[in-house]
Amino acid sequence: MINHLLKNLCLITFALIAPITLPAGGIQKNLNQNKFPINTKEIILISNTSLYSFPEIQAKELLVLDIGTTVSVLRKWRISESELWARVELASNQLLDDPNKITKGWIKM
Repeated sequence: MINHLLKNLCLITFALIAPITLPAGGIQKNLNQNKFPINTKEIILISNTSLYSFPEIQAKELLVLDIGTTVSVLRKWRISESELWARVELASNQLLDDPNKITKGWIKM
């Protein structure tokens, strides 16, 4: 019984601590290392860019954004030294657009 209690305690501790390193609201180390202007709120795409469901190339591609699309940057996420992702939101008119339209996702910078 004590063995099961110890296993459950370890599992609960891991479940509470492990998610803080994930990009869905967790902490990110060294935010100042991003070579990205701190004040940037919006960017205009200069090439066709895929919008992903989470910051990984193997993630589901939600849609392809055209050249000249303006997106609002919600947050930045550095995977490695050479891989920077941005959580973005597309401009939309909430009253006129389809409520099921995809408006948020991740792009690789």
